[in-house]
Order: sequence, then C-alpha cells, then structure tokens
Amino acid sequence: MRIELTAGTVEYTDTGGPGPVVVFVHGLLMDGTLRDGPVAELTGHRCVVPTLPLGAHRQPMHEDADLSMSGIAALLAEFLERLDLRDVTLVGVDTGGALVQLLMADGAPRVSGVVLGSCDAFDNFPPGLTGKTLVATGKLSPGLFGVFMQQMRLRAARRLPIAFGWLTKRGDAATARWIRPLLADAAIRRDTVRVLRAAAASPGFLLEAAERLPSFDRPVLLAWATEDRVMPLDHGRRLEALLPKGKLVEVADSYTLLPLDQPTEFARLIREFTAG
Repeated sequence: MRIELTAGTVEYTDTGGPGPVVVFVHGLLMDGTLRDGPVAELTGHRCVVPTLPLGAHRQPMHEDADLSMSGIAALLAEFLERLDLRDVTLVGVDTGGALVQLLMADGAPRVSGVVLGSCDAFDNFPPGLTGKTLVATGKLSPGLFGVFMQQMRLRAARRLPIAFGWLTKRGDAATARWIRPLLADAAIRRDTVRVLRAAAASPGFLLEAAERLPSFDRPVLLAWATEDRVMPLDHGRRLEALLPKGKLVEVADSYTLLPLDQPTEFARLIREFTAG
C-alpha cells in the first residue's frame, strides 16, 4: 500500500482486522520488513508498518522534504492522522525508538501505549560505533556515498561492527535487502545523505526530548537486549525511572534488533502489553 504525505509517498503494510492497532517504527537503513517476524506472530492484531525515508525506502521524497529526525517524526504523526489510527500501540526499535520518543515528548494524542525495544536515548545519538560511522558518511556527496556503500553487498562487510554486525545476530538476509534501494537509485542516495547530514546537525535532540518524557502518562514497555553493544542497558533503566508508567524487561540472546533476533519473544511481549 501507498499513501501520499506532505514529504512524499510512503509505502506501508496493514494486516487489517478489528484487533488492537500496533504501528511499528524502524531505524536507519532499515525498512518495514524488520517487523515481519513479530507481525506474523501477532494474529488478532491490526499491524501497520510504514517504511519511512531512512535510507531503505523505495519511494524518493520531495526535494524540499524535511528529513531531520523531527521532520520524520512529524511525518510519522501525519501518517497516523491520515489513516485515522486511534488507541495505537507504537513500537520503536533502534532509531525508530528515537522517533517514537519525539512523538511521546509532544503528547502523541493517538497513542495509548508504547513499546521501546533497544533504542537510541539520551546522549546516545548517533548510537554507538555503528551510528557514528553511518552519520559520518553523510559528509560524502551522494555519489561518493553510493560508492562507499557498495561494500555492503558483501556479507563480511555487513557483519562488521561499524555496519550491522553489532545490531543483529541472525538477520543478515534482511540487512542485505535493506541496502538495495540506495545502491540502485540515486534519488534514494540523495535522501539518505540528507537524513544523515540533518542527524549530524542535531546530536542533542534526544536529551531535549527526555526532559519532556515524564509528562507521558501512558504505559511504556522497555524491552532491552541484555547483550546489546550499541544501546546501553543502563539507558533502558534510566527511561524506566523517567517514565511514570515505564517497565523494563530484559531479553536474552539478542542484539539491538529484537524483531530479527527474537521475533517470537518480542511478539509475546507486545501481545501481553496490548492485552494489559
């Protein structure tokens, strides 16, 4: 499915149905397929999964689109409004969790609850070695950025700590798919460089958002990977203390991308959260 929004065309999937509405938000250089595993497990839920313009999208954005983190968070809010989604459980992992925090800080009127998997928080943006390396490549021209990213065709390169190696234990097939749009399309490379440059220009935006998070009075589940090398477990604990209705759950045998490494367990946590 596709929807035309202010910034451009956004692709999404929608399982339909009358059950609880769950909207999944992915991170940088990822698309909605990050959630395929949990979505398959969440029968009885209406799972809505947009692919946002974060580098693995296939529909280029308008040239004047705001591709900063706050701009993409606003695009997500517009997506919820245009589809008239209400009482939404918003699920964010990796930098998708950062976008969700921006919505929480602004009140998120259509959201009834939030699940934050291991994600960027506080001063951890860009997150870890992976994020810092990626954002640094945004200094390149779109053409040179594309040349640099050609090495991601190789599994050995994708498994490096500066790439996806510390983000997922088991999801290399997905990461190989995610890089194809920017390798094939100059307009997607242009969008991605714009995202990365905007990210480099606003490194403290999550610290500012954190100051407003205590006003978010709805339930928040913090599902954090105990083996995460990119998103510190201590940040999950700090978010739990900051949020009035926050609860931290640790997930074993996983890196940051819980939907890839532990899809069944992540789906179980979401199911129990929406039932509660």
